Amino acid sequence: MANPKAWLMDKWNIKSNRDFWLIMLTYSLAGMTILPVKKIIFHAVGITPHTPFWVVVLVYIPLVPPAYQIGLFFFGFIFGQFGFILGQAKKRFRIGTKPKTI
Repeated sequence: MANPKAWLMDKWNIKSNRDFWLIMLTYSLAGMTILPVKKIIFHAVGITPHTPFWVVVLVYIPLVPPAYQIGLFFFGFIFGQFGFILGQAKKRFRIGTKPKTI
């Protein structure tokens, strides 16, 4: 793959460089924001360094990924990419539906 940016722009049907970089910024900020949010969530439910790993996993799975999605929607709205992020979320969470035919 010679040009990953061009590949992503083609795959996601993005026409402008500006939109591409705003989408990248949206994903980056959502990813960076989830770290302090995770600390807040863990503190709120009482997770400490001494908490067993299986408890941490049981708390992490249902709480942190939805918080990340909310961050994606928030930053997507701020940067004018909400439609793209919503479309990606719909594709990602299409469970139990018929697959697309070619």
